[in-house]
Amino acid sequence: MLIKDESVQFFLEKSLKKSDFKVIQLAGDASTRKYYRVAVDNQSLVLMKWDPFQPEKYPFISVLNHFAEAGVHVPNIVDMSATDGLVLLEDLGDLTLERKYWEQRESEKSFEYYKLAIDEIIKIHFAASALKKPCTAFDIEFNTEKFVWEMNYGKDNLIKGVLGFDLSPKVESEMVGIFTKISDILHKEPKYISHRDYHSRNLMIKFDKMCVIDFQDARMGPVQYDLVSLIKDSYVDISDEYGQRILSYYFDRAKDYKKTFEKDHFNHIYELQSIQRCFKACGSFASFFHQREDRRYLKYLTPTLKKVIKSLAGFPEYKTFTNLIVDSGALEKNYETL
Repeated sequence: MLIKDESVQFFLEKSLKKSDFKVIQLAGDASTRKYYRVAVDNQSLVLMKWDPFQPEKYPFISVLNHFAEAGVHVPNIVDMSATDGLVLLEDLGDLTLERKYWEQRESEKSFEYYKLAIDEIIKIHFAASALKKPCTAFDIEFNTEKFVWEMNYGKDNLIKGVLGFDLSPKVESEMVGIFTKISDILHKEPKYISHRDYHSRNLMIKFDKMCVIDFQDARMGPVQYDLVSLIKDSYVDISDEYGQRILSYYFDRAKDYKKTFEKDHFNHIYELQSIQRCFKACGSFASFFHQREDRRYLKYLTPTLKKVIKSLAGFPEYKTFTNLIVDSGALEKNYETL
């Protein structure tokens, strides 16, 4: 055992009914949760450790059960101790969609996996949203205030924080207006359950089945939020053409739920959502360094900023936003040398 924690030891002995097991901490992500791989006999499980919780109100448990009932592939719960903040889960392995993409790039083989990813998000958007049972995802939403907060997170952590760029009162005021306008348009779109972080690192492949993780922040929002997260993913480099193939498959699958979209309007919202979601991602990457000197995500800033700029090109009314990114030196900065 490679962890010194009596509560974990006691919980695992009780759950596994034996003491002959090994516990190895897994590499952490950007969250405060800790994960461990538990090796016992000829199998392995994953232990998630967080704060104590109430199962019926704990988003991770609530969303997992809701998604499972809607047919979404999520890890099975083996056991839990709410008072210790412990959940023992099925081990989904280490094969992510990100890894599959880089192995296959934009080949037919990788597209088959993206189809599986779309199959799961379709179930989340439409089957899970139609399942009218208590779930924490129904209690929170992406609204104007939340979208604005996310965009300000990008401005405060990247532009002002990492880059140390001061905005004039005029530009600051104009940015408030732009963020509010974009966010208000997105807020008025029809809302379905949104995973919120549906990218290639949160999609695990086990026995050719796509499994969804990191879903505890699910909330109501426009379908474009998850689609931007997947297709304009900071961790892979999907071309416009490949992205359109993925979107086309989404449209086809949505018809199974009698959902159709007016393409011009859908694409307009998709590009607005790209501006909002990708700039928020920049804020997250910058915050990890700005707030706790975590350098692992700095390399994703430039490619993600380029996605923001590309989408902004279709909205000349937001030129102040484009100018801010350019004038702050955000595109030219070599972040990995910080």
